[in-house]
Amino acid sequence: MAQSGTSGQATELPADALRAVCDPGIFDFATTATLDPLPALIGQERATEAIALAAGMRHKRFNLFVAGPQGTGRHSAVLRMLEEEAATRPAPGDWVHVYNFENADRPRAMALPRGTALGLRDAMQVLVDDLANDIPALFDSEEYQNRRTAIEQEFGGHHEVAFSELNEKARRRGVAILRTPMGFAIAAVKDGEVIKPDAFSKLPEDERKQIEARVAETQGELEEFLKSVPQMEKSHRRAVGKLNAEMAEQAVDAALTEVLRKFGRIDAVRDYLAELRADLISNATLFLKAGRQEDDGPFPVPAAKVHDDPAFHRYAVNVMVGHAPDEEGGAPVVTEALPTLGNLTGRVEHMSSMGALVTDFTLIRPGALHRANGGFLVLDAERVLTEPFAWEALKRCLETGEIKIISPAQRYSLLSTTTLEPDPIPLDARVVLVGDRRLHMLLSTLDPEFGELFKITADFDDDMARDDEALTLFARMVATVAGREGLLPATPEGVAALVDFSTREADDQQKLSLRISAIWDILREADHLARRAEAKAIEAEQVAAAIRAARRRASRVRDRIQEMIARDTIMISTRGAELGQVNGLTVTGMREHRFGAPVRITARVRMGAGKVVDIEREVKLGGPIHSKGVLILSGYLSTHYAPEMPLSLWASLVFEQSYGGVDGDSASVAELCALLSALAGVPLSQSLAVTGSVNQQGEVQPVGGVNEKIEGFFDVCKAQGLTGRQGVLLPRRNAANLMLREDVVEAVRAGKFAIHAISSVDQAIELLTGLPAGRRAANGQFPDGSVNANVEARLEDFALARRDFAGSGRDGDGNGNATE
Repeated sequence: MAQSGTSGQATELPADALRAVCDPGIFDFATTATLDPLPALIGQERATEAIALAAGMRHKRFNLFVAGPQGTGRHSAVLRMLEEEAATRPAPGDWVHVYNFENADRPRAMALPRGTALGLRDAMQVLVDDLANDIPALFDSEEYQNRRTAIEQEFGGHHEVAFSELNEKARRRGVAILRTPMGFAIAAVKDGEVIKPDAFSKLPEDERKQIEARVAETQGELEEFLKSVPQMEKSHRRAVGKLNAEMAEQAVDAALTEVLRKFGRIDAVRDYLAELRADLISNATLFLKAGRQEDDGPFPVPAAKVHDDPAFHRYAVNVMVGHAPDEEGGAPVVTEALPTLGNLTGRVEHMSSMGALVTDFTLIRPGALHRANGGFLVLDAERVLTEPFAWEALKRCLETGEIKIISPAQRYSLLSTTTLEPDPIPLDARVVLVGDRRLHMLLSTLDPEFGELFKITADFDDDMARDDEALTLFARMVATVAGREGLLPATPEGVAALVDFSTREADDQQKLSLRISAIWDILREADHLARRAEAKAIEAEQVAAAIRAARRRASRVRDRIQEMIARDTIMISTRGAELGQVNGLTVTGMREHRFGAPVRITARVRMGAGKVVDIEREVKLGGPIHSKGVLILSGYLSTHYAPEMPLSLWASLVFEQSYGGVDGDSASVAELCALLSALAGVPLSQSLAVTGSVNQQGEVQPVGGVNEKIEGFFDVCKAQGLTGRQGVLLPRRNAANLMLREDVVEAVRAGKFAIHAISSVDQAIELLTGLPAGRRAANGQFPDGSVNANVEARLEDFALARRDFAGSGRDGDGNGNATE
């Protein structure tokens, strides 16, 4: 037969058990200024081993996910260890995009030795600017003009000589070739005069035939001459083109000499310059036009800016990753605070021209993966996942081992304009995602690719054991932060106060919190207070003042709730006794600040079909864990009392004046006590508040936030007047979590407040009622007068009454079976 749980009596905890106080005497230094700094975080050995493995592992898929709560120093530890590893790695080279002379829509990616990309870009700009000056000047030179004149004269002379010979032949035949506005005309000549049509018709027929034959022959020769003219012009143009090419080649070769001298040893550059040379020579007219435009108008464009003209972008070098020649080596460590798709993989920008969007390869912009190539990229996991397309693009790059730029508009064909497909750049980078454990669990569960790409997890602990070695390391860590940030050193008393604060943050007397950001914030504020007081070191007084100030700044909501309780707007009683009513304890989190407050829990019972109604759940204010706790109460009642009878109870439970969501099962002990009080007809003391979770055996289980809950109820009792009878019931297993405020500890020491540790519901009901709970005897009965006996008697009465009520036919299904 079920029992009520753990036997024995509740324990009233002494004041010394309510707070673990660090003894400054364990430290053997005058101030932390004499301590050696720590090279790494304390208590995070497992996480640092994982980071070291990911940093040193060369396999591409051993990317790292850093999991753990905020404030544990995850980012700083990762960056420090990655920078140490990066310093030992070879420095990566440069990457550029250049024009593809075969396919302009597919710019070429070109790898360069480190420190050469910026120089090549500048050299190409100088080359274009020089050619914009040199080519026009060369074509205006006397040498060019003389050679061009010679060609013109040569072809002009050939033309005139041929025409003169044709004309001479015609003259000897007695035929004249005449130039008219409409072209050439042929006419017969006699005695040096052109024969008029009238005179020609009067000539003898034989003579007319002879003249017509001579004219026809001359006409044929003229036609042959005219046919040869286009060929002669073509030859003339070829000669001029050859001359122009020779002159352009001369200018281009002269301009390329310096570029080849600096970069010709690089195979990729040498091949590119060969293609560039041919394109420059064939497009020399671009530079001629630029040179002519400079002379137009009163304000000519300087030649030095010619390379900015979009017409000359084809000869530019777009640096994706570039390093100065004197830049320090080592692999890069890059952090991207805004990991959008474009910021990760790069993007192709567009510009407006004549009402349309156009682009070229000089508008390709690098992303964080380009900058981190050859090294490490650190990203916030949640930000990557919330940016559209960023997560999928990152996985694609890691899987394929290359950085390919694809915009969302291009992917979904949303942008109908000119675009580019740059050559992908090989990727060799270790990606580090920093997030919390929940996010890591979701990715591991929902994304099958995640485990393949991120094979290592660095899990940062929340706390560490508080022992002598840990305290020594903690003091050195304080010295490290003070030295790094230029803070005043701390005395042993100051360090001990920080230790106690860390233990409070850990909610465990045997632990130190590893959420170090909150600790360092207190240290920085204490340094400010110490400097204002012109102190030479940080004492416990400044640490305590900083903690009080931080609490006060974050306590507006808490103070408003305490004010409402004091004015009886929120009804909380700390005196007397009430039936079916108990003070429960809640804790509310506001960012990094948590505070506790009491809440009135009431229960009402009547005959029914064994249903315990959770009003919070019915109105959808109760969370699933709270609902689970209420259902456990039904299991406890049905198995602990009148086990041979059906549970014929209808009960309702509610958190009075609670208008927000309620979750968690830490009030289930209080709810069960309220139910037992309502069933037994025994009032509960309002001087006590209860926290704890209960299982179906009636055992009290530990809960969270006990310090804030106790302090919240203490503040209410203090405002209403401490009577010496007030106190809190908490799970015995939570005793090690106590790190109460000094004023609460002092009130307990003075006998004005009490903390009771309980292990079972029976112990709680005895403290709340002042009556024995009662244990079932060998005869199966609870002792008369005990709370449990009264509860069982009431439930038996409900069962009998329900049976009689159903048998009367007033409630049932027609067969004598009761229905709800």
